[in-house]
Amino acid sequence: MKLYETRIAPNPRRVRIFLAEKGLLDQVELIEMDLQKGDNLTPEHKARNPMRKVPVLELEDGTCISETMAICRYIEEAFPGTSALLGQTALEKAYIEQWLRWIDFYFMLPTGMAFQHTSGYFKDRMTPFPEWGEECKRQAGGFFRFLDRHLADKPYICGDQFTAADINALCALDFNKTIKQRIAPDQGNLQAWYERLYERPSIMA
Repeated sequence: MKLYETRIAPNPRRVRIFLAEKGLLDQVELIEMDLQKGDNLTPEHKARNPMRKVPVLELEDGTCISETMAICRYIEEAFPGTSALLGQTALEKAYIEQWLRWIDFYFMLPTGMAFQHTSGYFKDRMTPFPEWGEECKRQAGGFFRFLDRHLADKPYICGDQFTAADINALCALDFNKTIKQRIAPDQGNLQAWYERLYERPSIMA
């Protein structure tokens, strides 16, 4: 398998950590794409993913899967003997899915919009609106506080078990550093969770 990715981007990182947790990272060839240079805009990459985004997982038969969670779901189903990161029971799967949606919509999306509209990184291919970017940064900051409250009585987002929800939240939180937003001194629960996750070797994948 091949993973077309950009190492510094949060979504490919989510996939790498997912693969590492399952012990499968060494089975995947990582192919670096330079987004600023437009590697993702080439006809070759458009054939892999018409949205021209990363990550993209290319299977041995040439089939390509785009979108972070679609890739992770494929890996979860295709390698059932590995640790379950998306739940085992119906309730676990639903609860993790709930959190994945919340993290995507209320944390990763505003973080990404803040980056795009305040950093100038993609100014050659979009029209930035800095005021909107600042509002998105404020919204992402609100999720820091939400997570801190939620983690007051549990080690991981979905309870006692590390799941894909922790992976996605961590990658979104770390990406906030690009917009100069970090865990506040009074967010002790969030800080403890963050340090707990960084004890896992997979986080450095």
